[in-house]
Amino acid sequence: MALINTIREKSGWAVGAIVFGLLLFIIGGDLISGQNRLFNRNDTTVGEISGEKVELNEFNNTLEQAKQAFIAQQGHQPDENTLGYLRDQAWNQTIYRIAFKEQFEALGLEVSEDELYDMVQGRNVHPSIRQAFSDPQTGQFDRNKVVEYLRNLDKLPPQAQDQWRNFEAGLTPDRLATKYNNLIKLSTYVTSAEAKRFNEAQNTRANIRYLIVPYFSISDSSVKVTDAQLQAYLDKNKGRYKVEDGRDIEYVSIPVTASKEDSASVRASVDQLTAQFRSAPNDSLFAKLNSDQPYSGAYVSPADLPEKLREQLPLQVGQVYGPYAENGVYSIFKVTGQKAGAQPAARASHILIKPENTTPEAKAAALAKAKDVLAQIKGGADFAAMARQYGTDGTTATGGDLGWFTQGRMVPEFEKAIFGATAAGLLPNPVETSFGYHIIKVTAPKTNQTYQIAAVQKNLVPSETTREAAYQKAQELKGAATNLEAFRKAVAADKSLQKLEVKGLGRGDQAVNNLQGARAIVRWAFGANQGGPETKIGDVSEVFEIGDQYVIAALTGERTKGTADVASIRPELTAAVRNEMKAQQIMEKLKGKTGTLEQIAAAYGSQAQVKTANDVVASSGIIQGLGAEPVAVGKVFGLKPGQKSTPIQGEQGVVIVEPVSITPAAAPADLKAIRQQLASQRTARADGAIYEAVKSNANIKDERTKFF
Repeated sequence: MALINTIREKSGWAVGAIVFGLLLFIIGGDLISGQNRLFNRNDTTVGEISGEKVELNEFNNTLEQAKQAFIAQQGHQPDENTLGYLRDQAWNQTIYRIAFKEQFEALGLEVSEDELYDMVQGRNVHPSIRQAFSDPQTGQFDRNKVVEYLRNLDKLPPQAQDQWRNFEAGLTPDRLATKYNNLIKLSTYVTSAEAKRFNEAQNTRANIRYLIVPYFSISDSSVKVTDAQLQAYLDKNKGRYKVEDGRDIEYVSIPVTASKEDSASVRASVDQLTAQFRSAPNDSLFAKLNSDQPYSGAYVSPADLPEKLREQLPLQVGQVYGPYAENGVYSIFKVTGQKAGAQPAARASHILIKPENTTPEAKAAALAKAKDVLAQIKGGADFAAMARQYGTDGTTATGGDLGWFTQGRMVPEFEKAIFGATAAGLLPNPVETSFGYHIIKVTAPKTNQTYQIAAVQKNLVPSETTREAAYQKAQELKGAATNLEAFRKAVAADKSLQKLEVKGLGRGDQAVNNLQGARAIVRWAFGANQGGPETKIGDVSEVFEIGDQYVIAALTGERTKGTADVASIRPELTAAVRNEMKAQQIMEKLKGKTGTLEQIAAAYGSQAQVKTANDVVASSGIIQGLGAEPVAVGKVFGLKPGQKSTPIQGEQGVVIVEPVSITPAAAPADLKAIRQQLASQRTARADGAIYEAVKSNANIKDERTKFF
């Protein structure tokens, strides 16, 4: 009895212990993994804009609208890459909606019911409605069709009703945005003084002489740059080195490629199909059943035949050609028909001799050269070798070969010569076209013959055994790569592996170098591990399957939005600081040297060069033969002809400029037109500038990588 009483007394504790144990069993795994909902780790927030949280379901609604619009326009579902762009579009729309709402409210902007009515069926109909309800033949908008559509809206399919309601819901923010932008854009004003300065900058020209000592004249190894100098330069130029969130990774890709055994297996299958194809009672059906590519019964000219078949011309009906192996595809072709086509085809090679300019003298020189080359070919010179030596277009690498082409693809004079030839061979005279003079060799005379081809094509794909072997290799690497140091060591030990790296991987990137559809790697790098631990520098990923490759990555660096640090842009900073130091050395050596530019150059040494440039325009900032040198160009127009500048630290080197003559801009005939031009330019930039200004002040936190 005492025992029973003891059990009764302790039963409350025992039951509690059991319940607590069950709770640990149920949620323990989540507690350990960080996924449990009790502690609010199952977050559904996609981001934050202007202090307002963006929930996943809200974002998905915006994304779904973007997807439906894409499907309506393109007629098909978006692929994974396109879906990434649509997510960015949906995110930008969300930024616009939330960040601008604050601006609209601050200004007291509203859209009345009357305005909405006016946008749908009034006098100022929204462009989308106007387009949707215009007669396709006349382009005339019919307001009655809008009224009739709305009257019958409740009878339309639910999807159509939802699309209309979504469209209507977007009319108010669209009109508010228009009002807001117009408030700013319509305040654009250009003064007469601004218009005059603009005209002068665009039309004042100078002929100049300049001395240049290029930075490369001093070896990089002779200029030592310290970390302190790099940091000082970065601190002074922070505005030039703004960055978004980024990650640095190293990765190894193990491709899943067909083995020799896979190739032999496919080849054996293709050989069997080849024998069966010869006696198949229904060629098109055989091709449809056995080919990895869709069947086409179209008749094609030699210009559109596969190259392997063109080599067999003329083709015989009923003949099977192949199998041929090319680019991972085994192909068998059977000729199932032939007939005369509407467009003739031919094959030719040419050597194009271009005149240096459009003057009669240049054209005469080009023709004389073409005749000389033609005479050498007639004398026995190899046409292809002469094409590689004298040709001036993109066919030089192929010895002038243009391949097969149908009539209508080339310029008329060229086609007339080729399709007028009755036999293969060298044409007797050069042919003139708008491109220059052509020496032409007809390698296959025109033919109207077309062929119907049934093709059986089998792709060479890796077998499951091959795929499993690649996966096993990736898993072995992962097993050895417990951290970054071990990862690098394991890769270095296997000569078949190549380690690649990416600097500054963006949060929204869809690809990693040439790895397309690598969103999973990007999300891992930014710590989106399905509620698991955050990715830290030095961590090594699991094995990712990206297309036909297995990938293992290691996180080697990270940066946060703001100003870049020295480590992430060291090469760029080093080059800039090194050039500053070189400029100081060059200017110190130039100090005190006087006389003409030639005399200064001689006193400096052979690295200094004196050159001329004509028609330097104040607004362009470019010196012909030197490139972008905005500071030097600005100095030019502050000097008098014959007056030299002091040494200038330029983009390419240290420059001294001397204007020879300056031609002032003529007084504008219509200053009002220039003011309008400037105002239009500023207004055109306003929409983008307004969006970026509001966005930059919205304190945006983008956490989409948790979900996508």
